[in-house]
Amino acid sequence: MKNRKEEIIYATLELAAENGLGSVSMQQIAAKVGITKASLYNHFTSRDEIIEAMYGFLRNASMQKTQAVPLDPDRLTPDIPLRTILSGAVGSYRNMVNDPAMYRFYKVIMSERSIDPAAAEIMVKETRTMIHATKMLFYALQVKGIAHFENADAAAFSFAMAVHSIIDYECDLKQTGTEPEKDMMQEYLDEFCRIYG
Repeated sequence: MKNRKEEIIYATLELAAENGLGSVSMQQIAAKVGITKASLYNHFTSRDEIIEAMYGFLRNASMQKTQAVPLDPDRLTPDIPLRTILSGAVGSYRNMVNDPAMYRFYKVIMSERSIDPAAAEIMVKETRTMIHATKMLFYALQVKGIAHFENADAAAFSFAMAVHSIIDYECDLKQTGTEPEKDMMQEYLDEFCRIYG
């Protein structure tokens, strides 16, 4: 049985997916859960707080469900090809993003980020998390001699943003029912490894 906060999170996600995040009110959330608005305020002080909690909860649940494990820099060796390491990292992130609840959440957030500051804040937080994780990986790759960057920070930033954009584009294609002509991510990884491997 889900706890009350989880019920509130999933109810909010369902309402946002149906009607848009901006139209979801605390009263609607309370009604969907079957509690009073006053009771809802015992759990969350605002809709934005629910959205923030939703992001953390769904991200963690998705990572656990997809068994996404951060790469251990101590286990990286020059025997492991750069392509294998990057494919694993991207695959793990892709699995997390494509988990059904997380995918639904991202669709809502991405559709409203230009008009809802709370949605934009989630996207900024996710992008920063991805850039930070990529920097940590790239520092380890540089130290272990697996990759060679003149500027690891810039390489990590451009890699994270490219991967983010490709995944966004794949989501847009999926939404329209269009199959990609080629595996854009694999082509990007091949070219990146050719330059930096």
